[in-house]
Amino acid sequence: MPSFLTDIGTIRGLGTAVVFIAFIAVVLWAYSSKRKSSFDEAANLPFADEPKPDERDEQSSRSNNQ
Repeated sequence: MPSFLTDIGTIRGLGTAVVFIAFIAVVLWAYSSKRKSSFDEAANLPFADEPKPDERDEQSSRSNNQ
């Protein structure tokens, strides 16, 4: 093994550089304008199961009449 790779400081520095590059890649991916539409769709998923306001009124009136 080359002597420059056995120095723990060099190994830690290379690890830091790899993690920093990965972080920058994730940030660029997350803020990419190409991904905006899929992120907007994913952001609305928690509300997808909720009935529309007029459907909710019909369901509540049915349950009150029983």
